[in-house]
Amino acid sequence: MNPMRVLSLLACLAVAALAKPNGRMDNSVNQALKPSQWLSGSQLEAIPAVDDLTIERLENMNLERGAELLQQVYHLSQIHHNVEPSFVPSGIQAYVPKPNGDKIAAPLNDMIQRLKQKQNFGDDEVTIIVTGLPQTTETVKKATKKLVQAYMQRYNQQQQRQQGKNSQDYQDQSGEQKRQRSSSEENSSEEAKNGKTQSGDIIVIDLGAKLNNYQRYAMLDVEKTGAKIGKWIVQMVNELEVPFDVIHLIGQNVGAHVAGAAAQEFTRLTGHKLRRVTGLDPSKIVAKSKNTLTGLARGDAEFVDAIHTSVYGMGTPIRSGDVDFYPNGPAAGVPGASNVVEAAMRATRYFAESVRPGNERSFPAVPANSLQQYKQNDGFGKRAYMGIDTAHDLEGDYILQVNPKSPFGRNAPAQKQSSYHGVHQAWNNNQDSKDYQ
Repeated sequence: MNPMRVLSLLACLAVAALAKPNGRMDNSVNQALKPSQWLSGSQLEAIPAVDDLTIERLENMNLERGAELLQQVYHLSQIHHNVEPSFVPSGIQAYVPKPNGDKIAAPLNDMIQRLKQKQNFGDDEVTIIVTGLPQTTETVKKATKKLVQAYMQRYNQQQQRQQGKNSQDYQDQSGEQKRQRSSSEENSSEEAKNGKTQSGDIIVIDLGAKLNNYQRYAMLDVEKTGAKIGKWIVQMVNELEVPFDVIHLIGQNVGAHVAGAAAQEFTRLTGHKLRRVTGLDPSKIVAKSKNTLTGLARGDAEFVDAIHTSVYGMGTPIRSGDVDFYPNGPAAGVPGASNVVEAAMRATRYFAESVRPGNERSFPAVPANSLQQYKQNDGFGKRAYMGIDTAHDLEGDYILQVNPKSPFGRNAPAQKQSSYHGVHQAWNNNQDSKDYQ
């Protein structure tokens, strides 16, 4: 049977047994999707065909309607688990951004040859971003651009500072001191592993460009796609002599699960775990193979963290890492997001904001499993920081509050802080926050 017709068939089979849900979502980590939340016949008729559902269409719906529609499509796909993962994209493109705004772009299979021409590649941290949505809307394009720009600012600032320091130090050194420089350079891998360096390289694997309709998105074979990327990372490590413990893999939306599968494949082939995998609003997985656990999970890397900004929209309520952050608690979206696409991409915006130098601790969070519990405790508890500076020994669920506009972090702006350990700032509904340009 054509898998693209399965959802429609399932809908027809389910009509007699479906009952209208109340549509309300509990703002709690413990609330999970239940197949018993069925639909009425009229609601089924209103659901568009899978091949008619696009990112642009979801972006034109309000948050509540988009979240409701995605919930309905997901529940229908899970009735008999007949939706099999069947799409494994080929010819995935990748690029390495340059400081001048240009890109080194090539098919992923050819990228290693291009990277061999890049001076000092892999000497420090290597960040690999796996996109999960096509860059066809301004919301998605802007979020990814912000993340890339943040890393470029972070890495280039450190490189320029280090180059200036090295130049002056070299002029001041004796001949014996100059000969001893190589011994200190051998420590760069360990410094990157411990988060003591901000220098590095960034690669963007544009999986999202291949997911240009909901059919492909829903039918994506996460495991096989991730395995392809995992094999590529092994090849990169071997041919470019990149230490595996300086690699940070970041996945957006369904790309988060692909990143997890890639990390698993890397471990299977090498016996080593990557240093960190970060999931930015991990999605629901519509198509699953029977008797196979699929999806980003703790253990995929030495440390796995996830930011959930659209739990009941494009995202998933399922815990995905060693530590899971829920800005404003589990919900369809977050403050300021008007649709499910914007809500999903807010995780990328938050992480990007934390990457910018000086903003590493702009998102303080405390342990809680709901926004209500967070408020009952008045935001008090063992403090952690969501984003680039998340401690690698954290475990559990963390809640925090965020601003509806950029800067999104509720801590005071970095330039006005006397230290990184400020208390939660009072919520200001009249805050006039301008977006980064």
